Amino acid sequence: MKHNFKNLKIWVLAMEVASHIHKLCLEFPKTEQYGLISQMNRAAVSIPSNIAEGSNRGITHFRHFLNIALGSSFELGTQLLIANQNNYISEIKTNEIENRIIELQKMISGFIKKLGE
Repeated sequence: MKHNFKNLKIWVLAMEVASHIHKLCLEFPKTEQYGLISQMNRAAVSIPSNIAEGSNRGITHFRHFLNIALGSSFELGTQLLIANQNNYISEIKTNEIENRIIELQKMISGFIKKLGE
C-alpha cells in the first residue's frame, strides 16, 4: 500500500511546522547558527522527510519511518523549550508552536496505530 505523501494531513502539518521553525530560527542570535538553529532545522526537516520517504514503502517500513518522524518531533519540542529557556522566543510563540507539534505527534501516533490494524 503506497501513499501519496503530499495528500497526507500529517505531511502537510509537518511541512507547516518546518516552515514555522525555519522562520523562527532566523530571529535567533547568530552565535546559535551551528548550535540550536542547526539542530532545530534538522529535526523539523526530518519530520516531513521521513513521512515522505516511508510513504513509498511497505506498511512495516512506513511505520518505522513514522516512528523516526515522531522521535524527531519530540527532539524538536525539547529544542523549542531550550530556545524559550534562553529567551530566544516568547512564551506565547513557544506555546503556539508547541501546540502544533503536539497536534502533529497525536496525528502521527494515530496514523501508526491505523497502519497496525
